[in-house]
Parts: sequence; C-alpha cells; structure tokens
Amino acid sequence: MKKFLLIFVIFSIVVSFGFAAEFVKAYTTLEEPLAKELFEKFEAETGIKVEWVRLSTGECTARLEAEKENPQASIWVGGVGLGHIEAKQKDLTTPYKSPMSANTPEEYRDPEYYWIGLYIGPLAFATNNDRAAELGIEPPKGWFEIIDSEYRDMIRVANPNTSGTAYNVITTILHLFHEDEDLTFMYLEELDKNVNMYTKSGSAGGKDCAIGETPLAIGYAHDLVRLKENGAPITITVPREGTGFEIASMSLVKGGGEPVNAKKLYNWMLGEEAQKILASWYVVPVSEIAPQDAIAIDVNELETVDQLLEWDAANKTRLCERWTEEIGSN
Repeated sequence: MKKFLLIFVIFSIVVSFGFAAEFVKAYTTLEEPLAKELFEKFEAETGIKVEWVRLSTGECTARLEAEKENPQASIWVGGVGLGHIEAKQKDLTTPYKSPMSANTPEEYRDPEYYWIGLYIGPLAFATNNDRAAELGIEPPKGWFEIIDSEYRDMIRVANPNTSGTAYNVITTILHLFHEDEDLTFMYLEELDKNVNMYTKSGSAGGKDCAIGETPLAIGYAHDLVRLKENGAPITITVPREGTGFEIASMSLVKGGGEPVNAKKLYNWMLGEEAQKILASWYVVPVSEIAPQDAIAIDVNELETVDQLLEWDAANKTRLCERWTEEIGSN
C-alpha cells in the first residue's frame, strides 16, 4: 500500500509539473485585440498558454529593467524597435537565432539576433472629418503645418516617456533638423502649444480622434488605417517632409522562467499563420513569407527620414528627460 501511495504521489508531481510547464509569460505592445487573436491561436495549435500583459514600449523597457534580477516574463512581443535596442543595450534581453529568422531581411533584425522585426509602421496624422468641418480646418499635410496656430489645442499625441510612438516623433524631427537638438526642442515647444493631451499609449490618440474627442492625432499609420476601415470618419495624411517609422520587434527576456516555451512562441510568431494574422491588421509585415495582398500602405513609396536607430536608442533617456524638463513639466 505504501509503495502504491509513493508511486501515486510521484506520478501526481510529474503530471502537475508537466501541466504547469505548459505556459509562457509574455509582455506585449501589440494592440490588445491583435495580441489576443495571436496568442489564442498559438495556444490552440501548441497547447501552450500565453499569460500576457499589455504595456506600451516605454512601460515595458522600464518594467524589464526593474525586474532585471527577477524577470517576470520570458518574451516581449511587439513594441517599437528602439525599445528592443535599448533593452539589448541594458542587457535585459538575450540573443536567439530562430530557424525562421532567415525569412526576415537583415535590415529588419539585429545582427547578433537580440531582436527581430515583425512589421513596419510609418508615423502619420489623423483628422476627424466631422470635427474639422465644424472648426473650419483642413487636414495638416506636414510637420511644419501641424505646429501652425490654426491647430491650437487640437492635437493628441503620446508622452515619449511611456510611448515609443511619441519618442519616434522626437527622433523624426531631430533627423529632419540634421541632429540639431536645440532646433528640435524649439519645434517641440511649438507643437506643445497645439497639444490638448499627452496620452500614455501611442495608439490612444488615434482612438480618441476616431470618436471625435480630439480633432487631430499623431500615431502610426496602420493603427489609423484600421480605425478608418472600421468606419471612423478620419482622413489620414503622411507628413510630406518625410516621416519616421517603427520596426515593431520581438525579443527574448534574459533570465525568463520559460525559455523553451518562449522560443516556441518566438518561432511561431515568425511562421505563416502568425504572419497572416499580422497582415490582416493593416500592418506591413517584414517577413518574406508574409502575404502582401492585404498591405494597405507601401513603405517603399513613402518619403522617410534617415533614422539612426542605435543612436536613437542610446540617447532615449537623455532626450526624454530633456522633454520632461522643458515641455512635459509645463
């Protein structure tokens, strides 16, 4: 009887351990409905449950740094690529050469495989057509037009301390001014006069614009296109002087508790099923196996600024502190 009980206890422990191991903890910066669709599909195909928390890019890098000695997630899915570069520079992530990475062009992945791009998204403006008609304004067509007094208190954009989207706005202006920081902050002070709210998330402003809560918003084009396709009365314009863009990326967290399952999710995200789902959300997947027929915006036809990604990531803390001191604290 004792032998039977011992065997039963050992069997129960093994079974419990097996079930407990079939999960992976993830941070994601994807929009919640997209993350839900992807992770539920992964679970259905693999039996591995994704326990996920949605954070903005800035929030995620801050949390990874705070949890460095005791990581609470094993993978970060989505988020502006600069955040992933910053995480690499701070030794928060670990390299992984996925067997699926060969499908992603070199310019969209880290040479040491610390991060890999999932999709590209250019910055754009959204104008609520109904509010614009009421106010007698036209959709702004460029960065220098959007700071005109005509748009006083009409623009919604995120806070660069919590949003990679908003930090990309800063670096876009910086590179348009050929890295002249003083001119950049003079511009940002003028833009601030027209901002009615700084949101936490980069996509929040576009959602507010879609329902008419704000006449104008700055965000990533794919988020705005999705809102328009779902019936929002908005006009989308891409800045004519040139625009910055994100490379939404993915990294493995250094010291994460579920490294095997994290790699399985990483590989799956680069596979055909996940790429189909991503493409259906109006983003521009960078993988060569991603379907091209659903892409709403051709990045190759846009005028983009020359981004210095490593420099942008290395100087993020300093530039955000300056933004907070000169603009955010006012």
